Amino acid sequence: MAGLNDFTGTLVLVGAGKMGGAMLDGWLALGLDLAKVAILEPAPSPEIVALQARGVRINPPAGAITDASVILIAVKPQVAADVVPALKALVRPGTVAVSVMAGKTIRFLEGALGGGTAIVRSIPNTPAAIGRGITVAVPNAKVTAPQRALADALLSGIGAVEWVDDEGLIDAATAVSGSGPAYVFLLAESLARAGAAAGLPADLAARLARATVSGSGELLHRSPLDAATLRQNVTSPGGTTAAALGVLMAADGLDPLLAKAVAAATKRSRELAG
Repeated sequence: MAGLNDFTGTLVLVGAGKMGGAMLDGWLALGLDLAKVAILEPAPSPEIVALQARGVRINPPAGAITDASVILIAVKPQVAADVVPALKALVRPGTVAVSVMAGKTIRFLEGALGGGTAIVRSIPNTPAAIGRGITVAVPNAKVTAPQRALADALLSGIGAVEWVDDEGLIDAATAVSGSGPAYVFLLAESLARAGAAAGLPADLAARLARATVSGSGELLHRSPLDAATLRQNVTSPGGTTAAALGVLMAADGLDPLLAKAVAAATKRSRELAG
């Protein structure tokens, strides 16, 4: 597997906001050679500016980057049409472009950067901010094995990476993992409201729900057991958990509701991608 520093030339980070900044933090923690990094960001934070002292180039003049090995595109999709075509000037033979923009297809990226460009489209999620994200990535036909390995190393800086060969799966992945953190946060909100409705003080219900959701997620992360087994381990026959699960696992319970939610998000992802 490629390491973060297993490339010659420059890593160009385009956009150093929340996601781009999280990726940069992950790379720094893993020992990326900052002399290899150039950042294109119209409003760099003080933390980003401070990296200049460690060798990072910030907004170098046009034409100054002639050896881009990787172009990591982390701008908001709303500005992609304005920003991405200008990056075509950075593309050289051997350059791989890695996008973390939601809704922007490989077809869009090839149109903006050139049809011969090696491109990886990826969908990370917000736990990337604490290094616990999950990213789904798909390469186009131009991506070589070393380029894919390098993209994997870079994306791994914010969490786990799963690769697919069919770009059509990206919309469903967006609906599950990209949007999924919001579903989990909603679970914490709903559990807190239900606790308050059962008689708990609202602030106590909120603390209990938050700790329960976050602790259960950490247990799921650390345990070798699958989710179904962990659920069964909590459930005593005829007990309180079984009574609650009888509602949640009913024919009109959580499964069909989440299926509808993921289907709606998948449909919207396809609409946004055009």
